[in-house]
Amino acid sequence: MTSNSAEKQALKVIADSNALFVPLQFKIDIFNELTRVLNRNFDLVLLSPVKRELETLAEKSSPKTRKNAVFALTLAEKCKYVKVPEKPKELTDDAIVRIAMQWKAPVFTNDKLLKKRLRDISLPVIYLREKSRLEIDGMI
Repeated sequence: MTSNSAEKQALKVIADSNALFVPLQFKIDIFNELTRVLNRNFDLVLLSPVKRELETLAEKSSPKTRKNAVFALTLAEKCKYVKVPEKPKELTDDAIVRIAMQWKAPVFTNDKLLKKRLRDISLPVIYLREKSRLEIDGMI
């Protein structure tokens, strides 16, 4: 297998907004950690509803949350941006679950409810463990 075809086989990992807060809150390099836990090529994917959620937080939240959201948006520039078709009144988490199911892709999140929804439909979840490292729940 050539390196070109290996790059085409990069695993898509969908990032929830709170995943992009991890580096600032816990001083963890999420890209190094994802490389460690996945042990393969990957693309950290920022879906359009997640980006919009971060932009809203950056404009309309408490000063601390605004600071975190601005940082997350800067970090998001290292992600692969994917504009997804949106459904009326669909919440960000609903869009994440829908796209993760379509792609059969793992999701990087620390949101308890979203983690449970994903595990209930047998999708892998990457999350922060013990505030010090990333871990995968499920098979990739």
